[in-house]
Amino acid sequence: MPVTIGQTPDAGFDQPLKLLSDCHRRIEKFLNILIHIAEERRGDALDSEHRDALEAALRYFKNAAPWHTRDEEDSLFPRMRQSDDPRVRAVMKQIDALEDDHVAADAQHARVEELGRCWLVAGRLDTSDVTALRNRLVALRETYRRHIAEEDDMIFPLAGEVLSGSQLNRIGREMAQRRGIDPDRPSPRCRHAQNHPGRAN
Repeated sequence: MPVTIGQTPDAGFDQPLKLLSDCHRRIEKFLNILIHIAEERRGDALDSEHRDALEAALRYFKNAAPWHTRDEEDSLFPRMRQSDDPRVRAVMKQIDALEDDHVAADAQHARVEELGRCWLVAGRLDTSDVTALRNRLVALRETYRRHIAEEDDMIFPLAGEVLSGSQLNRIGREMAQRRGIDPDRPSPRCRHAQNHPGRAN
């Protein structure tokens, strides 16, 4: 199960809303990797391919995915909340609920991280831990399925309509800076962050 982490996304930081959607594709990808490993190995010993894939997926959700949450909660959502557009006012409760999803997902990921690291260290997981891992991954899949659909289909398109070009530019710059990337470089992209350990979003 080879895992390619450094794919070039379609968008750069000059297209922050598209880049946020690109990040959703990576969340889906790494979550599917975790689910695949849990279902295929069922706590048994990991071969080198499964081990590498498990480590890559855990690293993504621990080190890189939190940047995506900050992109939304620190850069995108606050600017949407400043808008007087009635369409934005109408979705404020949904935006609040999306932030609640982040909190719930973080709690699930913390347990997945713990169980995944135990698996890597011990070489195996007992039946109860396998069940706990699979239950949390299923819960995350359902949360992300709804959460991502709401953002990709409604929140991000709306943001593209109500936020100004200067606001979107500032969001993109903040996203780049969050990853330690110079926003003034020509067409900076996520892949530049992927050349360093722990930078994959």
